Amino acid sequence: MTELILDGLTLKSREELHDALTQGLRLPSYFGRNLDALFDCLTERREETRLCLRNAERLPCGRKLLQVLRDAAAENPSLHIETEDGQG
Repeated sequence: MTELILDGLTLKSREELHDALTQGLRLPSYFGRNLDALFDCLTERREETRLCLRNAERLPCGRKLLQVLRDAAAENPSLHIETEDGQG
């Protein structure tokens, strides 16, 4: 299982967010570094994956990012999203 923590206190820009996602999830080289491309990559993923969001409201693209992650998890049973407050 791949686990990745995304913390809004340390990830200050979209570039940092996409760097963390690319490296932490070993996303393919064709990943377009935007939320639509992230959704596509996450829904195609077969490996069990857990994303934990800390200080989610402070993450770049905060609400949009969380919605994309939740939508991807709804389509992919191998993807698990957790927030600091325990709501996935």
